[in-house]
Amino acid sequence: MPSPTPTFSIYSSSLHSFFPLSSSSSKKPQLGFSVSSPIPTTLTNFTSLTKPNYPILKLTTPPPPAVSVGEETVTSERPHSFLRETDDDGSVKSRFQRMIMEVQDSVCAALEALDGAGKFKEDAWTRPGGGGGISRVLQDGAVFEKAGVNVSVVYGVMPPEAYRAAKASVTDHRPGPIPFFAAGISSVLHPKNPFAPTMHFNYRYFETDAPKDAPGAPRQWWFGGGTDLTPSYIFEDDVKHFHSIQKKACDKFDPSFYPRFKKWCDDYFYIKHRGERRGLGGIFFDDLYDYDQEMLLSFATECANSVVPAYIPIVEKRKDTPFNESHKAWQQLRRGRYVEFNLVYDRGTTFGLKTGGRIESILVSLPLTARWEYDHKPEEGSEEWKLLDACINPKEWI
Repeated sequence: MPSPTPTFSIYSSSLHSFFPLSSSSSKKPQLGFSVSSPIPTTLTNFTSLTKPNYPILKLTTPPPPAVSVGEETVTSERPHSFLRETDDDGSVKSRFQRMIMEVQDSVCAALEALDGAGKFKEDAWTRPGGGGGISRVLQDGAVFEKAGVNVSVVYGVMPPEAYRAAKASVTDHRPGPIPFFAAGISSVLHPKNPFAPTMHFNYRYFETDAPKDAPGAPRQWWFGGGTDLTPSYIFEDDVKHFHSIQKKACDKFDPSFYPRFKKWCDDYFYIKHRGERRGLGGIFFDDLYDYDQEMLLSFATECANSVVPAYIPIVEKRKDTPFNESHKAWQQLRRGRYVEFNLVYDRGTTFGLKTGGRIESILVSLPLTARWEYDHKPEEGSEEWKLLDACINPKEWI
């Protein structure tokens, strides 16, 4: 009697990932794999050279995505607003959108003035269900190897796993798709000179609603964001300046914010598999809803407007510092850590990928170049070792 015949489903995908697939025999190992063929194909009557009744292989298209926010359409003119017509112009949505678009303009203007040669390329895009964004990228400038400053205003429906990615802590594990609104500005700046630090900032506002056919589940809103510094070499005056600007912005609203959000930043940007932080921190917060909504809108605005005075003077000071190939190689290794965190742990990246976000905008945070060396360890006491030690053991800079 022939043994039971397992069936293997092979999903066409642009991602070469592995899927566990079922077998009709519990004694057989499970197997799954993907290929990039875009055409569904069926192979029948496949005969093994060594024995009959070889498993039948079926190539099928992948199942539909769990969520969709609509395909983006690139537009030649920057829209005045990405909000739906039904949204009140005086709402928090509207004012937050206005703030992030103004910050994008001011940050890009400051970066272009500092670079002196590079100019931002702009892509504006919209979605049929409402929303869109503006992606701006400067590449191969005189000072910046890559600088991205993006804004997005998105409406959609997210599955529970995307909801968990969006929230810092989730106690209401919602079983079904959740309508949402999300607006934010996100930026990562990678200078060429290894003595000039990388910087990231992101400020965002979320709203969720219950599905139309689901009772209960009240509307929720929250703010999130932060600004953090990732140098390859430590200049204490630079790090202290950066943290002092963050503290000044926080202290205007609550003296507990800076110590609380500084620790949150150190904890969030932790690369677990390396046992070290991505950089030297700053501030980070998420799921802020337990304060007055107007106060939090003002706080997010203050933090976003603090980006230029916190960062531009540092790069201005370091952009022409002489360096050698060894310094550049270390910078590339640290950028490798940056890539690892963003692709493995960053909730913003995860949320964008799970909600069908614009891939070019999601991955704009990655540097043009990075480096991985096998079992690299800096010499103890060296400047490189001091940076790594500070990433492993976070310090109080002010």
